[in-house]
Amino acid sequence: MAFADSYVGQLRALVGNRLVLMPGARIVIERADGRILLQKRTDFGLWAVPGGNAEEGEDLETLIAREVVEETGLIVTEIEPFGFACNPQYETVQFQNGDRSQYFSLMFYSRSFEGEPAVTDEESSAVGWFAPDGLPDVLPNTARSVKAYLRFKATGIFQMI
Repeated sequence: MAFADSYVGQLRALVGNRLVLMPGARIVIERADGRILLQKRTDFGLWAVPGGNAEEGEDLETLIAREVVEETGLIVTEIEPFGFACNPQYETVQFQNGDRSQYFSLMFYSRSFEGEPAVTDEESSAVGWFAPDGLPDVLPNTARSVKAYLRFKATGIFQMI
């Protein structure tokens, strides 16, 4: 879907660069060896976990499954929530074009997926599996999300970050 046709694209046409509060989701996809999947984003040149914003009439589980397919080519199954990210210090982003968004993201994880990851859209320039303790340069909210996922794995406690 072209950005201009998306809900966010249509909203931006109305409000311009003004700060917009955005519901969304992101996901930590973990391979059997403990490595997690990241995509190198073309907008910031940094790595991030897959994720995105809701379209009209879309629930967050559908959103995250759609975004994973669009961004990595993988089909995720057995998606489970592990936390919620809403700290404006880390969830407020200004894009190169001046658009500003504050995200409220349900964080999911999955250890069950089909396919091999690949660059499948213009949002990514690379995809790869990384050890959680050896991440490349990542967006700050991705670093926090991965740490929250590791705390969740260790404690089973839903993470609010």
